[in-house]
Amino acid sequence: MTARLRPDAVLVQAVIAGALSFAHLHDLAAAAGQDGWKAWAYPVSVDLLLVAAWRRMRTDAENRDAWLWFAIALVASLGANVATAGLLDLHDVPAWLRILVAGWPALAFLGGTLLAHAPAPVPAPSQDPEPVAAEESEAVADLTVERAPEPVPELPPAEPEPPAVAPALDPPMPAIPVPPALLDHARKIADAHHAQTGNAMDAATLRSRLGVSEALADSITLALA
Repeated sequence: MTARLRPDAVLVQAVIAGALSFAHLHDLAAAAGQDGWKAWAYPVSVDLLLVAAWRRMRTDAENRDAWLWFAIALVASLGANVATAGLLDLHDVPAWLRILVAGWPALAFLGGTLLAHAPAPVPAPSQDPEPVAAEESEAVADLTVERAPEPVPELPPAEPEPPAVAPALDPPMPAIPVPPALLDHARKIADAHHAQTGNAMDAATLRSRLGVSEALADSITLALA
């Protein structure tokens, strides 16, 4: 399907204004001594500077250089329109205007170079996190990794424990050596206690009778057993 061209009042007005401004700039340049193709290059230079400044203003509205060069190109275009409206004798152009027309190419080149090589504004970082990062984090959080169980190494069979050998029943040895005289005295006391009560004397009673330590009393009791 082919696109239909619809007439636009603003577009038609822009074409008319551009053609008239182009012609006025050509006439002024030709009157100032720029004949031939040079007279046609002046309106192209002015319009290109206007477009370059306007594009820089759209990307960076706070750029003062863009506003300055846009104003210079606009004054050049409006000045040519006013000068060729009968206020200036095109057959007798003053010297200062010839100087301005002759110096315009260098001025336009300087402005176009500065506008073309001006650094672009750095966009401010957004406060909200990107939704793509959030979706990726959710996808990673929901991902479950299943691992195959590793085989457990088989252990060698346990060796049977050797049967416990019961220790030989030896007669208990006294923990502390007992002097023979003390042992004889203790035996007499024990015999007298057995004769009175009919029971063997225990270590506590022997300890109280002899007034010895608990360990020595146990050793005497074992020796009397």
